[in-house]
Formats: sequence, C-alpha cells, structure tokens
Amino acid sequence: MADVSIFTRIINGEISADIVFEDEHCIVLNDLHPQAPVHMLVIPRKPLVSLADAENEDAPLLGHLLLIASKMAKKAGIENGFRLIANNGAAAGQSVFHLHFHVLGGRQYAEAGLNQ
Repeated sequence: MADVSIFTRIINGEISADIVFEDEHCIVLNDLHPQAPVHMLVIPRKPLVSLADAENEDAPLLGHLLLIASKMAKKAGIENGFRLIANNGAAAGQSVFHLHFHVLGGRQYAEAGLNQ
C-alpha cells in the first residue's frame, strides 16, 4: 500500500492547515511556503497520485478543481492574472504525490519563453 500523503492527512483532519475553502470534492489551502503573494493549493479529496493517473471517470472532478481554482483566484482578487500549475512526477518537481493544483498570483510574471 502506498504511503498516505500529507494532503490525505490534512483532509482526514490529522494535521491542521490554513484551509480557505472546502466542499465534498476538494479542499483549498494557503501554501505553507508561498512562492507568490497569493499561493493556494486546490486538492481533490480523492487521492489521485498525479494528473497522469487520472482516468476518464475523473473528468468531472478535474473540471470541478479548475472551476474552484478560478473562483478562488477571483475571491483573492487575482482573476486578471494568475498561474495554475500541476507538477506531474518527481522529474517535474512534484514533491507530494497527491494531485494538487497551485494557484499563484499577486505579482507580474515574465513570459514563459516556451518557444525559445
């Protein structure tokens, strides 16, 4: 059996966190080590390891997570400029192996330069 992630432990109430929203499908919390003035994590209650592990049946959940990310960005006043990031796998920087989306904003970001 896989190790229980810190996010599962937060969802189960075993560890406290700065939860700013929750419903039957997900929780949203402020990141403990923010990388921007606004840095929230949108975490599904379902313990998916990563986005690559999602199945067709998870499509409604994934859509819900994106809607919640957008609503939380609006609530935080960053709806006109925020980043939504999901690290997938250790090679991409994923350190907690429970799917989560980072919502970052509150500062100007440079172009990603993906065409360079």
